[in-house]
Amino acid sequence: MRRPVIKAPVKFAAALVSVAAVLAAATSCSPTPEAAVSKTLKIVYQKTDSFTALDAVMQDAKKEFEASNTGVTVDLQPIQANDDDYGTKLALAQRSSDTAPDVFYEDTFKVRSDVDAGYLLKLDGYLEKWDEWSAFNEAAKEAGRADDGGIYAVPLGTDTRAIWYNKTVLQKAGIPVPWQPKTWDEILTAARAMKAADPNVIPFNMYAGKGTGEGTVMQSFYELLYGTDSSLYDADEKKWVVGSQGFTDSLAFLKTLYDEKLAVSPAEALDANVWKKVFGEWFPQGKLGATVEGSYTPSFWQKGGAYEWAGYEQDMGVAMFPTQKGQDPGGVSMSGGWTLAVGAKSKNPELAFSFLTTALNKKNALAYDINNSQIAVRTDVASEPEYLAANPFVKDVSDLVKVTHYRPATADYPRISTAVQVATESVITGKQGPEEAAAEYDATVRKLVGEDKVLEK
Repeated sequence: MRRPVIKAPVKFAAALVSVAAVLAAATSCSPTPEAAVSKTLKIVYQKTDSFTALDAVMQDAKKEFEASNTGVTVDLQPIQANDDDYGTKLALAQRSSDTAPDVFYEDTFKVRSDVDAGYLLKLDGYLEKWDEWSAFNEAAKEAGRADDGGIYAVPLGTDTRAIWYNKTVLQKAGIPVPWQPKTWDEILTAARAMKAADPNVIPFNMYAGKGTGEGTVMQSFYELLYGTDSSLYDADEKKWVVGSQGFTDSLAFLKTLYDEKLAVSPAEALDANVWKKVFGEWFPQGKLGATVEGSYTPSFWQKGGAYEWAGYEQDMGVAMFPTQKGQDPGGVSMSGGWTLAVGAKSKNPELAFSFLTTALNKKNALAYDINNSQIAVRTDVASEPEYLAANPFVKDVSDLVKVTHYRPATADYPRISTAVQVATESVITGKQGPEEAAAEYDATVRKLVGEDKVLEK
């Protein structure tokens, strides 16, 4: 039986229509409770086949953060690239607010130039309210400081550089281990002995050229330059040094290594992936005597590393890189490291900073430092037994902090670094001699920064 249709009075029906219209309008303008809190954070960082420690930390941080922040999605966007290509792709992403990240992985030497470019958010106000900021080493905090005195990035870890050598290769050449050369000449003497003992061995590798980018200067040229009486930059005068004998001497040392075939071939040196052979083939197979590399080196060989090598702890040794003639302080190292920063274009800066603190909490910092063989920047991590036991060389590489140097943290630095790389490439390929390459470097620096920002020594 059909139910009768009851018609509402005209006035009542009109009222219903009016109410419905108001409700519809309100609904269309106001988000639902779920949509109101639904936010996405874009996290950009570097990932390579041999560098997965940070990706693991980010995956864990994503789970932690999303679990404690309902409605927030953490969008991880790892960039598969080497250091230089990563920097290029990150800079491209920063150009638009649509592609700019909320949190990103930032090399310490780019902090000041990227602050000048407007990419990084100043964090001082946030850090003041973060209880765990006091757990970070005071010296390490400086890695994220810009020219205005503010902090724009928080360190993940730091590193040093040392000579890593294969004990067996050295012993076959009659070189006693543990080995600690005291001068540049002692390095050359040992390298020549290794070559004489086995012509198929690469005695002493030092990177050179633009192919290995920042690795060329940090793991090679600066180890030489800062062991002379010269420097790259005068911090007191805030000027770039030109005309130094130490610069020429450093290029001359590289020329000797390559001319005498004591290092890799120039063609191999210009290969951006030559380091993969260093860690994955030449050292494990006993084809390389020594190289200058970072304190993170064991991360490649330890369990879970890109090139697992059982027994590397017994086969490898580490030594301090000496000063040119053995002068005080007797050795040289370089330190760098990476940070996490909040993007200046982030639409959710407080939420982005909160994610940064999750990624850098004690648990995640401990995992990152262990899996990436980093020198801890959190004092509570540095004292953890698990951290101390994970890397058999942690004491050796940490001791090098006392002789370490840092790259000039200026906006000009990235271009200066490229000019140094060009000079090394010109020398090892025979395009220019040390004096000529040094003179061209000087001219390039003057052109890049202006005459008022150079100091002749």
